[in-house]
Amino acid sequence: MTVTIFPGRAGGTAAAPPSKSCGHRMLLCSALAEGESRISGIARSQDMLATMDCIRAMGGACRLVGDAAHITGTGGAVRPNAVYPCRESGSTLRFCIPAALLQGGSAAFTGARRLMERGVGIYEDLLLPRGVMVSKTPESITFSGKLTPGDYTLRGDVSSQFVTGLLLALPLLPGDSTLRVLPPVESRPYIDITLDVMASFGVTAEEREQDLFFIPGEQRYESRCAAVEGDWSNAAFLFALGSGVTVTGLRPDSLQGDRVCRDMLRRLESPGAVLDISACPDLGPVLFAAAARSCGAVFTGTRRLRIKESDRASAMARELARFGAEMAVEDDRVTVLPRPLHAPEEMLDGHNDHRVVMALAVLCASLGGTIRGAEAVSKSWPDFFRTLQALGVRMEIQP
Repeated sequence: MTVTIFPGRAGGTAAAPPSKSCGHRMLLCSALAEGESRISGIARSQDMLATMDCIRAMGGACRLVGDAAHITGTGGAVRPNAVYPCRESGSTLRFCIPAALLQGGSAAFTGARRLMERGVGIYEDLLLPRGVMVSKTPESITFSGKLTPGDYTLRGDVSSQFVTGLLLALPLLPGDSTLRVLPPVESRPYIDITLDVMASFGVTAEEREQDLFFIPGEQRYESRCAAVEGDWSNAAFLFALGSGVTVTGLRPDSLQGDRVCRDMLRRLESPGAVLDISACPDLGPVLFAAAARSCGAVFTGTRRLRIKESDRASAMARELARFGAEMAVEDDRVTVLPRPLHAPEEMLDGHNDHRVVMALAVLCASLGGTIRGAEAVSKSWPDFFRTLQALGVRMEIQP
Protein backbone atom coordinates (compact mmCIF):
# COMPACT_ATOMS: atom_id res chain seq x y z
CA MET A 1 0.00 0.00 0.00
CA THR A 2 1.25 3.47 -0.91
CA VAL A 3 0.07 6.58 0.93
CA THR A 4 0.64 10.12 -0.28
CA ILE A 5 0.17 12.72 2.45
CA PHE A 6 -0.28 16.42 1.67
CA PRO A 7 1.12 19.12 3.97
CA GLY A 8 -1.32 20.80 6.28
CA ARG A 9 -2.34 21.11 9.91
CA ALA A 10 -4.05 18.42 11.96
CA GLY A 11 -6.70 19.25 14.52
CA GLY A 12 -9.54 17.69 16.47
CA THR A 13 -10.07 14.88 18.95
CA ALA A 14 -9.11 11.22 18.54
CA ALA A 15 -9.34 8.21 20.83
CA ALA A 16 -6.14 6.35 21.59
CA PRO A 17 -6.15 2.78 20.25
CA PRO A 18 -6.15 -0.05 22.81
CA SER A 19 -2.82 -0.89 24.41
CA LYS A 20 -1.14 -3.75 22.58
CA SER A 21 1.09 -4.42 25.59
CA CYS A 22 -1.84 -4.79 27.98
CA GLY A 23 -3.94 -6.66 25.43
CA HIS A 24 -1.39 -9.43 24.84
CA ARG A 25 -1.02 -10.04 28.57
CA MET A 26 -4.75 -10.01 29.29
CA LEU A 27 -5.47 -12.44 26.46
CA LEU A 28 -2.81 -14.89 27.61
CA CYS A 29 -3.85 -14.75 31.26
CA SER A 30 -7.38 -15.51 30.07
CA ALA A 31 -6.05 -18.44 28.05
CA LEU A 32 -4.30 -19.87 31.11
CA ALA A 33 -7.35 -19.41 33.35
CA GLU A 34 -10.22 -21.77 33.92
CA GLY A 35 -13.61 -20.76 32.52
CA GLU A 36 -14.57 -17.97 30.14
CA SER A 37 -13.15 -14.46 30.13
CA ARG A 38 -14.29 -11.44 28.15
CA ILE A 39 -11.67 -8.85 27.26
CA SER A 40 -12.98 -5.75 25.49
CA GLY A 41 -10.88 -3.20 23.64
CA ILE A 42 -9.04 -5.71 21.45
CA ALA A 43 -7.91 -4.20 18.15
CA ARG A 44 -8.00 -6.35 15.03
CA SER A 45 -4.29 -5.79 14.52
CA GLN A 46 -1.99 -8.49 13.16
CA ASP A 47 -0.24 -8.84 16.53
CA MET A 48 -3.49 -9.34 18.44
CA LEU A 49 -4.73 -11.83 15.86
CA ALA A 50 -1.43 -13.73 16.22
CA THR A 51 -1.91 -14.04 19.97
CA MET A 52 -5.49 -15.25 19.50
CA ASP A 53 -4.27 -17.85 16.97
CA CYS A 54 -1.75 -19.07 19.54
CA ILE A 55 -4.42 -19.29 22.22
CA ARG A 56 -6.30 -21.68 19.95
CA ALA A 57 -3.08 -23.61 19.35
CA MET A 58 -2.58 -24.14 23.09
CA GLY A 59 -6.10 -25.56 23.39
CA GLY A 60 -8.16 -22.52 24.35
CA ALA A 61 -11.19 -21.23 22.50
CA CYS A 62 -11.14 -17.65 21.31
CA ARG A 63 -13.57 -15.59 19.24
CA LEU A 64 -13.69 -11.88 18.57
CA VAL A 65 -17.09 -10.19 18.65
CA GLY A 66 -16.72 -6.53 17.80
CA ASP A 67 -13.80 -5.41 19.93
CA ALA A 68 -14.38 -8.04 22.63
CA ALA A 69 -12.45 -11.31 22.82
CA HIS A 70 -14.36 -14.21 24.39
CA ILE A 71 -11.85 -16.76 25.63
CA THR A 72 -12.41 -20.17 27.16
CA GLY A 73 -9.19 -20.92 29.00
CA THR A 74 -7.13 -24.06 29.34
CA GLY A 75 -6.78 -23.92 33.12
CA GLY A 76 -3.06 -24.37 32.48
CA ALA A 77 -3.59 -27.71 30.70
CA VAL A 78 -1.89 -26.48 27.56
CA ARG A 79 -2.09 -28.79 24.54
CA PRO A 80 1.28 -30.44 23.83
CA ASN A 81 2.77 -30.91 20.36
CA ALA A 82 1.12 -27.83 18.89
CA VAL A 83 2.13 -25.34 16.22
CA TYR A 84 2.00 -21.66 17.21
CA PRO A 85 1.59 -19.22 14.27
CA CYS A 86 3.14 -15.99 15.55
CA ARG A 87 3.06 -13.99 12.27
CA GLU A 88 5.39 -11.04 12.98
CA SER A 89 4.65 -10.63 16.69
CA GLY A 90 7.71 -10.78 18.93
CA SER A 91 5.53 -10.41 22.03
CA THR A 92 3.38 -13.38 21.02
CA LEU A 93 6.44 -15.56 20.37
CA ARG A 94 8.31 -14.74 23.55
CA PHE A 95 5.26 -14.71 25.82
CA CYS A 96 4.01 -18.11 24.62
CA ILE A 97 7.16 -20.25 24.66
CA PRO A 98 7.26 -21.01 28.43
CA ALA A 99 3.48 -21.58 28.59
CA ALA A 100 3.66 -23.96 25.63
CA LEU A 101 6.05 -26.17 27.63
CA LEU A 102 3.84 -26.49 30.72
CA GLN A 103 2.71 -30.03 29.80
CA GLY A 104 5.84 -31.19 28.02
CA GLY A 105 6.03 -32.46 24.46
CA SER A 106 7.05 -30.17 21.65
CA ALA A 107 5.93 -26.73 20.54
CA ALA A 108 6.75 -25.34 17.10
CA PHE A 109 6.66 -21.58 16.60
CA THR A 110 6.32 -20.22 13.07
CA GLY A 111 6.40 -16.69 11.75
CA ALA A 112 7.95 -14.19 9.42
CA ARG A 113 11.65 -14.63 8.66
CA ARG A 114 12.47 -11.31 10.36
CA LEU A 115 10.78 -12.53 13.55
CA MET A 116 12.86 -15.69 13.54
CA GLU A 117 15.99 -13.60 12.99
CA ARG A 118 15.20 -11.52 16.07
CA GLY A 119 15.75 -14.71 18.01
CA VAL A 120 14.95 -16.30 21.36
CA GLY A 121 18.51 -16.97 22.47
CA ILE A 122 17.71 -16.06 26.08
CA TYR A 123 15.30 -19.00 26.29
CA GLU A 124 17.78 -21.31 24.62
CA ASP A 125 20.43 -20.42 27.21
CA LEU A 126 17.96 -20.94 30.07
CA LEU A 127 16.20 -24.08 28.92
CA LEU A 128 18.88 -26.17 27.22
CA PRO A 129 20.64 -26.94 30.56
CA ARG A 130 17.22 -28.02 31.91
CA GLY A 131 16.77 -30.68 29.25
CA VAL A 132 14.70 -28.74 26.72
CA MET A 133 15.85 -29.30 23.14
CA VAL A 134 15.72 -26.59 20.47
CA SER A 135 15.74 -26.91 16.68
CA LYS A 136 15.53 -24.06 14.19
CA THR A 137 14.84 -23.33 10.54
CA PRO A 138 14.62 -19.90 8.87
CA GLU A 139 10.82 -20.00 9.30
CA SER A 140 10.37 -21.81 12.64
CA ILE A 141 11.79 -22.72 16.00
CA THR A 142 10.76 -25.84 17.94
CA PHE A 143 11.15 -26.47 21.67
CA SER A 144 10.88 -30.04 22.98
CA GLY A 145 10.67 -30.74 26.69
CA LYS A 146 8.95 -29.49 29.81
CA LEU A 147 9.20 -26.28 31.79
CA THR A 148 10.26 -27.04 35.36
CA PRO A 149 10.21 -24.99 38.57
CA GLY A 150 13.49 -23.69 39.91
CA ASP A 151 15.82 -20.72 39.97
CA TYR A 152 16.11 -18.70 36.76
CA THR A 153 18.53 -15.88 36.01
CA LEU A 154 18.45 -13.86 32.81
CA ARG A 155 19.83 -10.65 31.38
CA GLY A 156 17.70 -7.54 31.66
CA ASP A 157 19.25 -5.62 28.76
CA VAL A 158 17.90 -7.69 25.86
CA SER A 159 14.10 -7.69 26.10
CA SER A 160 11.64 -7.70 28.98
CA GLN A 161 9.45 -10.02 26.89
CA PHE A 162 11.50 -13.00 28.09
CA VAL A 163 10.83 -11.98 31.70
CA THR A 164 7.12 -11.70 30.99
CA GLY A 165 6.97 -15.13 29.36
CA LEU A 166 8.48 -16.78 32.44
CA LEU A 167 6.39 -14.75 34.88
CA LEU A 168 3.20 -15.86 33.12
CA ALA A 169 4.04 -19.58 33.14
CA LEU A 170 6.07 -20.33 36.27
CA PRO A 171 3.17 -19.84 38.76
CA LEU A 172 1.35 -22.82 37.20
CA LEU A 173 4.15 -25.29 37.93
CA PRO A 174 4.02 -27.73 40.88
CA GLY A 175 6.90 -26.06 42.74
CA ASP A 176 8.13 -22.59 43.65
CA SER A 177 10.53 -20.63 41.45
CA THR A 178 12.69 -17.55 41.58
CA LEU A 179 13.45 -15.24 38.70
CA ARG A 180 16.42 -12.87 38.89
CA VAL A 181 16.80 -10.20 36.22
CA LEU A 182 20.36 -8.95 35.92
CA PRO A 183 21.03 -5.22 35.59
CA PRO A 184 20.76 -3.08 33.65
CA VAL A 185 17.03 -3.83 33.45
CA GLU A 186 15.62 -2.00 30.45
CA SER A 187 11.91 -1.57 29.80
CA ARG A 188 11.10 -2.23 33.47
CA PRO A 189 7.60 -0.70 33.02
CA TYR A 190 6.65 -3.67 30.84
CA ILE A 191 7.51 -6.04 33.69
CA ASP A 192 5.32 -3.96 35.99
CA ILE A 193 2.44 -4.23 33.51
CA THR A 194 2.85 -8.01 33.51
CA LEU A 195 2.76 -8.22 37.31
CA ASP A 196 -0.29 -5.94 37.44
CA VAL A 197 -2.24 -7.95 34.85
CA MET A 198 -1.31 -11.25 36.53
CA ALA A 199 -2.54 -9.94 39.88
CA SER A 200 -5.85 -8.91 38.31
CA PHE A 201 -6.28 -12.56 37.26
CA GLY A 202 -5.46 -13.82 40.78
CA VAL A 203 -1.80 -14.79 40.33
CA THR A 204 1.08 -13.18 42.21
CA ALA A 205 4.86 -12.93 42.13
CA GLU A 206 6.67 -11.29 45.05
CA GLU A 207 9.59 -8.97 44.38
CA ARG A 208 11.74 -9.79 47.41
CA GLU A 209 14.52 -7.44 46.37
CA GLN A 210 15.15 -5.28 43.34
CA ASP A 211 14.50 -7.40 40.22
CA LEU A 212 14.42 -10.68 42.17
CA PHE A 213 10.99 -12.34 42.05
CA PHE A 214 9.72 -15.21 44.18
CA ILE A 215 6.98 -17.07 42.32
CA PRO A 216 4.88 -19.54 44.33
CA GLY A 217 3.87 -22.61 42.38
CA GLU A 218 0.47 -24.30 42.09
CA GLN A 219 -1.38 -21.05 41.48
CA ARG A 220 -4.40 -20.72 39.19
CA TYR A 221 -5.48 -17.90 36.93
CA GLU A 222 -9.10 -16.81 37.41
CA SER A 223 -11.32 -15.89 34.49
CA ARG A 224 -12.64 -12.32 34.41
CA CYS A 225 -14.25 -9.58 32.37
CA ALA A 226 -12.05 -6.56 31.76
CA ALA A 227 -11.26 -3.79 29.29
CA VAL A 228 -7.91 -2.91 27.71
CA GLU A 229 -6.74 0.62 28.47
CA GLY A 230 -5.61 3.10 25.81
CA ASP A 231 -2.14 2.83 24.31
CA TRP A 232 0.34 5.59 25.16
CA SER A 233 2.94 4.39 22.64
CA ASN A 234 0.63 4.79 19.66
CA ALA A 235 -0.96 7.92 21.11
CA ALA A 236 2.49 9.50 20.82
CA PHE A 237 2.02 9.71 17.05
CA LEU A 238 -1.14 11.74 17.60
CA PHE A 239 0.51 14.06 20.13
CA ALA A 240 3.35 14.59 17.66
CA LEU A 241 0.90 16.01 15.11
CA GLY A 242 0.76 19.19 17.16
CA SER A 243 -1.13 21.04 19.86
CA GLY A 244 -4.33 21.08 17.82
CA VAL A 245 -4.89 17.38 18.50
CA THR A 246 -6.56 16.11 21.69
CA VAL A 247 -6.23 12.43 22.59
CA THR A 248 -8.80 10.65 24.76
CA GLY A 249 -8.95 7.22 26.40
CA LEU A 250 -5.59 7.34 28.19
CA ARG A 251 -5.00 6.63 31.88
CA PRO A 252 -2.71 9.24 33.46
CA ASP A 253 -1.83 6.69 36.17
CA SER A 254 -1.01 3.98 33.64
CA LEU A 255 1.97 1.70 34.25
CA GLN A 256 2.91 2.00 30.57
CA GLY A 257 6.41 3.42 30.32
CA ASP A 258 5.45 5.24 27.12
CA ARG A 259 3.24 7.63 29.08
CA VAL A 260 6.35 9.85 29.18
CA CYS A 261 5.78 10.63 25.49
CA ARG A 262 4.13 14.02 26.05
CA ASP A 263 6.91 15.20 28.35
CA MET A 264 9.57 14.02 25.92
CA LEU A 265 7.86 15.73 22.98
CA ARG A 266 7.72 18.97 25.00
CA ARG A 267 11.43 18.70 25.81
CA LEU A 268 12.22 18.41 22.11
CA GLU A 269 10.82 21.91 21.59
CA SER A 270 13.97 23.38 23.19
CA PRO A 271 17.58 23.02 22.00
CA GLY A 272 19.99 20.70 23.77
CA ALA A 273 17.56 17.94 24.75
CA VAL A 274 19.14 14.67 25.88
CA LEU A 275 16.61 11.84 26.28
CA ASP A 276 17.15 8.33 27.64
CA ILE A 277 14.70 6.01 25.86
CA SER A 278 15.98 2.70 27.27
CA ALA A 279 12.69 2.24 29.18
CA CYS A 280 10.53 3.29 26.22
CA PRO A 281 12.29 2.19 23.01
CA ASP A 282 9.06 2.07 21.00
CA LEU A 283 8.96 5.86 21.15
CA GLY A 284 12.25 6.09 19.25
CA PRO A 285 10.94 6.58 15.68
CA VAL A 286 8.39 9.27 16.51
CA LEU A 287 10.84 11.11 18.77
CA PHE A 288 13.50 11.07 16.04
CA ALA A 289 10.98 12.55 13.61
CA ALA A 290 9.89 15.19 16.11
CA ALA A 291 13.50 16.12 16.88
CA ALA A 292 14.28 16.49 13.18
CA ARG A 293 11.31 18.82 12.79
CA SER A 294 12.35 20.85 15.84
CA CYS A 295 15.76 21.59 17.37
CA GLY A 296 17.50 18.23 17.15
CA ALA A 297 18.36 16.10 20.19
CA VAL A 298 20.56 13.35 21.59
CA PHE A 299 18.99 10.00 22.47
CA THR A 300 20.62 7.36 24.67
CA GLY A 301 19.53 3.79 25.39
CA THR A 302 18.88 3.10 21.71
CA ARG A 303 20.71 -0.23 21.31
CA ARG A 304 17.60 -2.41 21.27
CA LEU A 305 16.11 -0.53 18.33
CA ARG A 306 18.25 -2.77 16.12
CA ILE A 307 16.22 -5.89 17.00
CA LYS A 308 12.72 -4.59 16.34
CA GLU A 309 10.67 -5.19 13.18
CA SER A 310 13.49 -3.34 11.43
CA ASP A 311 16.75 -1.80 12.54
CA ARG A 312 14.75 1.23 13.55
CA ALA A 313 17.53 3.73 14.14
CA SER A 314 19.17 2.99 10.79
CA ALA A 315 15.82 2.91 9.01
CA MET A 316 14.83 6.29 10.40
CA ALA A 317 18.25 7.77 9.58
CA ARG A 318 17.86 6.68 5.97
CA GLU A 319 14.31 8.01 5.59
CA LEU A 320 14.79 11.27 7.50
CA ALA A 321 17.73 12.03 5.22
CA ARG A 322 15.20 12.27 2.37
CA PHE A 323 13.68 15.23 4.26
CA GLY A 324 17.11 16.84 4.62
CA ALA A 325 17.59 15.68 8.22
CA GLU A 326 20.85 14.23 9.55
CA MET A 327 21.07 11.43 12.12
CA ALA A 328 24.23 9.92 13.58
CA VAL A 329 23.63 6.34 14.75
CA GLU A 330 26.02 4.79 17.27
CA ASP A 331 25.84 1.60 19.31
CA ASP A 332 23.62 2.93 22.11
CA ARG A 333 23.18 6.54 21.07
CA VAL A 334 21.44 8.50 18.33
CA THR A 335 22.04 12.17 17.56
CA VAL A 336 19.55 14.10 15.45
CA LEU A 337 21.18 17.28 14.15
CA PRO A 338 19.11 20.43 13.52
CA ARG A 339 18.86 20.90 9.77
CA PRO A 340 16.37 22.71 7.48
CA LEU A 341 13.76 20.22 6.26
CA HIS A 342 11.95 19.96 2.95
CA ALA A 343 9.43 17.67 1.31
CA PRO A 344 11.15 14.48 0.16
CA GLU A 345 11.76 14.19 -3.57
CA GLU A 346 11.94 10.39 -3.42
CA MET A 347 9.36 7.91 -2.18
CA LEU A 348 9.79 6.95 1.46
CA ASP A 349 10.20 3.31 2.52
CA GLY A 350 8.29 1.97 5.52
CA HIS A 351 10.82 -0.87 6.07
CA ASN A 352 7.93 -3.23 6.91
CA ASP A 353 7.83 -1.57 10.33
CA HIS A 354 4.61 -0.10 11.68
CA ARG A 355 6.32 2.47 13.89
CA VAL A 356 8.62 3.67 11.13
CA VAL A 357 5.60 4.16 8.84
CA MET A 358 3.65 6.08 11.47
CA ALA A 359 6.63 8.28 12.37
CA LEU A 360 7.16 9.15 8.71
CA ALA A 361 3.44 9.91 8.35
CA VAL A 362 3.71 12.44 11.19
CA LEU A 363 6.47 14.28 9.37
CA CYS A 364 4.62 14.05 6.06
CA ALA A 365 1.60 15.68 7.69
CA SER A 366 3.74 18.82 7.98
CA LEU A 367 5.88 18.58 4.86
CA GLY A 368 4.16 16.15 2.51
CA GLY A 369 5.50 12.91 1.08
CA THR A 370 4.69 9.43 -0.17
CA ILE A 371 5.27 6.25 1.86
CA ARG A 372 5.41 2.80 0.31
CA GLY A 373 4.83 -0.27 2.45
CA ALA A 374 2.32 1.68 4.51
CA GLU A 375 0.27 -1.47 5.13
CA ALA A 376 2.73 -2.25 7.95
CA VAL A 377 0.50 -0.22 10.29
CA SER A 378 -1.88 -3.20 10.36
CA LYS A 379 0.55 -4.86 12.77
CA SER A 380 -0.57 -2.62 15.64
CA TRP A 381 -3.06 0.03 14.45
CA PRO A 382 -5.08 -0.83 11.32
CA ASP A 383 -7.12 2.38 11.65
CA PHE A 384 -4.11 4.70 11.82
CA PHE A 385 -4.58 6.44 8.48
CA ARG A 386 -8.36 6.71 8.94
CA THR A 387 -7.67 8.38 12.29
CA LEU A 388 -5.33 10.89 10.63
CA GLN A 389 -7.92 11.63 7.96
CA ALA A 390 -10.51 12.34 10.67
CA LEU A 391 -8.07 14.88 12.11
CA GLY A 392 -7.93 16.72 8.81
CA VAL A 393 -4.76 15.19 7.34
CA ARG A 394 -5.29 14.98 3.57
CA MET A 395 -3.98 11.90 1.79
CA GLU A 396 -4.39 9.54 -1.13
CA ILE A 397 -4.19 5.81 -0.49
CA GLN A 398 -3.28 3.36 -3.22
CA PRO A 399 -3.65 -0.37 -2.40
